[in-house]
Amino acid sequence: MYPIELTAPETRKKEVSAGKIKNFKPAKNARLIRLKSWEYWPFSVVYIPVFIYWLWLSIKARSFFFFSASNPSIESGGMLGESKIDILDLIDDGYKPVTVFIKRGSNPDLLGCKLNFAEMNFPVIAKPNAGERGWRVEKIVDMEALEAYHQTSPIDYLIQEYVDYPLELGVFYYRMPDQQKGTISSIVQKEFLSVTGNGFDSLADLILANDRAVLQWDLLKVKYAALLSFVLPDEEKMTLVSIGNHCLGTKFLNANHLITPELTAVFDHISTQIDGFYFGRYDLRCTNLKDLYLGKNIKIMELNGAGAEPAHIYDPGFSILEGWKVLLHHWHILYKISSFNHKNGVAYMTFREAKTILKRIKKDKQF
Repeated sequence: MYPIELTAPETRKKEVSAGKIKNFKPAKNARLIRLKSWEYWPFSVVYIPVFIYWLWLSIKARSFFFFSASNPSIESGGMLGESKIDILDLIDDGYKPVTVFIKRGSNPDLLGCKLNFAEMNFPVIAKPNAGERGWRVEKIVDMEALEAYHQTSPIDYLIQEYVDYPLELGVFYYRMPDQQKGTISSIVQKEFLSVTGNGFDSLADLILANDRAVLQWDLLKVKYAALLSFVLPDEEKMTLVSIGNHCLGTKFLNANHLITPELTAVFDHISTQIDGFYFGRYDLRCTNLKDLYLGKNIKIMELNGAGAEPAHIYDPGFSILEGWKVLLHHWHILYKISSFNHKNGVAYMTFREAKTILKRIKKDKQF
């Protein structure tokens, strides 16, 4: 998930002292911004009704891990610990970017050889093979930066070609296992964190006047330390974060109006070719809507399974009550698909298997 990262435009300098930037008090308190907008609330708070519903579904299924049967070809059904490269390997090559798997702690001298063999050029995207919510997803511009990323990576990771298609979407799709036609239940379009110049205010001023950017101030003031005192020309737009993740300031927009029978047919075609996949979200980039509806020029960066969210609910205009309704509906579908697969021989994950996965995740995060 990543946008086109714009090169910082030609700007004129405005004197902004380091002390002013350090001590600047934004008009709105970051805590107040988060409190007023539920899209920023902690996961544990937003998911209280979902947790209660999960308990009820678990009682019905007689398993706390019923969701693991939703996508038999994905570890845990895609709820936790699943390998991104294993999932990508299930997808037709024509629909995904070139991706290279890198083992943690492997010889860094081999990185260049692997990129050359894959015919990849910089920039590239590096991301953990088992990660979530944008953790350690970075745009890498040269070999020096890649080697630094490699040295600090706590887990295995992927190097993925940078796809500069302008449209990035999250398409949620599900299908009952005994059917050939499924449902697109959610489309989210991503608007990346950016500011627009007015010919007067410095970049620091623009960031601190933007609600979403204020929440990323600690990161942005480091990333753009050399540019904070510059003034963007009037109407000049600058993308600040090159990772399309909500936690990093990306605005999620409800794009369900894009759902049509033609688009559903496209994802029926893609999904029926993926053995053992019935529920999840495609994170993709495409050239334009016309190509999207034709199933052309689509690059799937990730496919998320049972743990995926119908991300359009994080549109700023969506109420939390509407969000809860959508989430509970998707958990109902998840239960139906999992129950169907279980009745047809797919075993639910055991406590021992879940414990093994959780231990592995904890170990990876400790490095």
